[in-house]
Amino acid sequence: MSSSRAHRAELGEFLKARRAELKPHQLGLPHTGSQRRVPGLRREEVAQLAAISTDYYTRLEQGRIAASAPVLDALARVLHLDDAQREYLSELAGKDATRPRRRARQAVRPSLRRVLDDLRFTPAFVLGRRMDVLAWNPLAAALVTDFAQLPPKHRNYVRLLFTEPHMRTLYAAWESVAHTSVALLRREAAHYPDDQALTELVGELSMRDTDFRRWWAEHHVANQRIGTKTLNHPVVGDLTLDWDTLTCTSDPDQHLVTWTAEPGTPTYDRLRILASWAARYQDEPTDSGPAATAAPDET
Repeated sequence: MSSSRAHRAELGEFLKARRAELKPHQLGLPHTGSQRRVPGLRREEVAQLAAISTDYYTRLEQGRIAASAPVLDALARVLHLDDAQREYLSELAGKDATRPRRRARQAVRPSLRRVLDDLRFTPAFVLGRRMDVLAWNPLAAALVTDFAQLPPKHRNYVRLLFTEPHMRTLYAAWESVAHTSVALLRREAAHYPDDQALTELVGELSMRDTDFRRWWAEHHVANQRIGTKTLNHPVVGDLTLDWDTLTCTSDPDQHLVTWTAEPGTPTYDRLRILASWAARYQDEPTDSGPAATAAPDET
């Protein structure tokens, strides 16, 4: 399937999933009293509210035609899409169709690696395409997992959430974190619809985990750059961490993620205890120096 056809098919599935979530009363539609055969809104109701024909909307959902910008705006309004969903809709409509199928191998930027080396009391790692973990510092390894012990192709944060049992106990709200990660990965799929490695990752996780399979089928998307997470660490106990994402200007596909705590809080003190606990491993040799790095990907 060509990139444009794949985008149209995904756009149709996305529209279908979104209208299934809305109830008629949310849009001021009258209750007819008759039993509905489909969840959420009917196609003709969406078309009516968007001021387009039912036939036109039906062909959009079937992936048979491309949508114009005004129609996309109308559908985004009718379906109550948020900013991330609107961006996703625009990308699926073909604005990113010129992206190359093959990309240069991705390796962590030297400047980001130096930042990792300097962050002694701040867990930090660099995420690349598909949410691959490209690099990390010792405290991130002590906090989350020893990335160096994983095969390079398995150093993917979404994969870790669904395949590593300890991640389900590490995160106090694992289900929320994992659900959001699937929505973030869905955004990645819109950026790179021809990414074979991403396709394989989605296929593997869909086969292995029923939650992933169900959430992927929902077609939710998200953009997250900051937040707060509560972790149940086996060594230092409960941690409430604020996380921030900084995008590399020279390579927007690389993001530095840092986890910090307010000075004077129990979490702030426990991070320092964890840093001391992890320090014994800092002098052990690694393939990539103080801040371990994964091998470049092959796509």
